[in-house]
Amino acid sequence: MPVRRYAHRPLIALLAAVALLLGVGAVPAYAEPNEGGSKKLRDALEATAKAHIDAKRKLDGSKKRQKQMAKELSAMEGRLNELTAMVGEVAAQSYRVGRLSPAAVLLDSATPEAFVQRAANLDMMAQRDSRRIRELTEAREQARQAKLAINAEVREQTKQLAVMAKKKKEAEAALAAVSSGSGGGFSGGSSTSAKPAPRNSDGSWPGESCSVDDPTTSGCITPRTLHALKQTQAAGYKRHVSCYRSGGSGEHPKGRACDFSAATNGFEDRTATGGDKSYGDSLASWHVRNADRLGVLYVIWYRQIWHPGTGWRAYSGSGSPAADHTNHVHLSMY
Repeated sequence: MPVRRYAHRPLIALLAAVALLLGVGAVPAYAEPNEGGSKKLRDALEATAKAHIDAKRKLDGSKKRQKQMAKELSAMEGRLNELTAMVGEVAAQSYRVGRLSPAAVLLDSATPEAFVQRAANLDMMAQRDSRRIRELTEAREQARQAKLAINAEVREQTKQLAVMAKKKKEAEAALAAVSSGSGGGFSGGSSTSAKPAPRNSDGSWPGESCSVDDPTTSGCITPRTLHALKQTQAAGYKRHVSCYRSGGSGEHPKGRACDFSAATNGFEDRTATGGDKSYGDSLASWHVRNADRLGVLYVIWYRQIWHPGTGWRAYSGSGSPAADHTNHVHLSMY
């Protein structure tokens, strides 16, 4: 068996060479095998980005609920003022008329008909006054509960802001190995044209596996990655793309990452300049502007990396165009 396997090696090498020449099933030659530096860094970037995105979602949801509660509380307080005034009228009337007992009022009736009418009026007044007092009590309790709920949302927001601050520090600490400080980002790609990817009812991102065919390779990607790819292409970024990659770590083997070549003819082992550089700038910027709609974890391009908790920061690989991401834009998905 070993002899037979060795005998086939020249044929396998020949077929591989033909595949590369024809571009059939070829893995891009100039994309970084392990995006985002070491496995430790990639794991830290993924964990901190996810935690930041989740905390931001909870923070935004809490602010939205607080705004709605404040609106409802304002309506409650308006009703409370009305009921307070009504109950005040009942008290004032009682003070002016005096504390006549119902029996005294009824006995003062001149005729049986007047007696019956007064009895009916007394019953209506008693029901009305009782209802107003009950409504006032209920309105006060509702307003108290609404204020407690608003205070709880404020505490929730403080909690999520603390989480975001913590994850930002952790991301910065992890990036320190490959980053020399903040980055300026890139121009172009100013539109937020991406259609939002499906979310859970609470606004969170559903868990997804590598379950759909990758149109850029013979592998698989997640439905959310496919959505991001299609939206990117719909926005006009149609140069060569490669998503799934077997082996290694990071998001590519999980079907949660894509590499977008800057050059028109595919991945090239050179640093992008001129129109290719402008294309990459615009693409990276577009991904960041649509990050919340698509579910982006981080973006790497031209010696800079964008993380939702830190923004753009300087990034350095091993010096090659692939490692420094000066020939392709890397997109990692939640």
